[in-house]
Amino acid sequence: MRHTWFFLLALAAGAAHAAGEVSVSQAAIKSADGTEVPVSIATPAGKGPFPPVLFIHAKRGIDENEQKHIAELAGQGFLVVMPDWQSGRMIERWPSEHNPETETDVEAGMDYLMKLPNACKGPVGIVGQSRGPYYALRLAAKRGKDIAAIVSYYGHMQNPNAPEPDQLFRVAPEVMQIDTPMLFLIGDDDFELRRINAGRAFYALWERGVPAEFQEYPMARRAFDFRADQTPEEKIATRHARQRAKDWLVKWMKLDSQMRCAKS
Repeated sequence: MRHTWFFLLALAAGAAHAAGEVSVSQAAIKSADGTEVPVSIATPAGKGPFPPVLFIHAKRGIDENEQKHIAELAGQGFLVVMPDWQSGRMIERWPSEHNPETETDVEAGMDYLMKLPNACKGPVGIVGQSRGPYYALRLAAKRGKDIAAIVSYYGHMQNPNAPEPDQLFRVAPEVMQIDTPMLFLIGDDDFELRRINAGRAFYALWERGVPAEFQEYPMARRAFDFRADQTPEEKIATRHARQRAKDWLVKWMKLDSQMRCAKS
């Protein structure tokens, strides 16, 4: 199944490229420890350089929904790289524990993105889903100067390996270390603990003067933006979230109305 959708994606990407539209391609890079990391690259139509965005997927893995999301971001004008932090290390979908080694795979994806010849030079934007924003927190604490802004779709704000009291009553220590602007997007019918921890992270950032905004969508469930059984309200929430994410990245990446980066 995995090979089938990669094949179909390649065909679609080739047709789109020929038509002067968004193209999605695949590559493989090396992590710090030599692990091979598959990456997907979504490139906007036209001539670059393009504003760079790192997309960090959830623990459910990568399928057509993630590929569609990065293509949508490219359609908005962003050059997107999505590293697959699971398959290179033979990690099955839906892992409960967090493997710290995979953080080097995500960081390798950011390094690759920043070195692409058609990427604007300067800090990148990050869009993460579920566990993806936890990786973003870790990266921002380590390399804040390289990250302009984070968009968190119903993100983990605590280390998945932390003990139960930390899961219930605390956010990850990185929340108190970063100064990267963060936008929180979540449905009001998501897991209660996820909403609570996202709220705590929002307040902690705002209290320290870090730019942060919190968008909670009425009648929106877990993973509202790609559910197969989306309600009419969730479809609207998805469109709104995509626009809010774009506006947040444009603002903090300092892009003009034509999605062009500031000249260095």
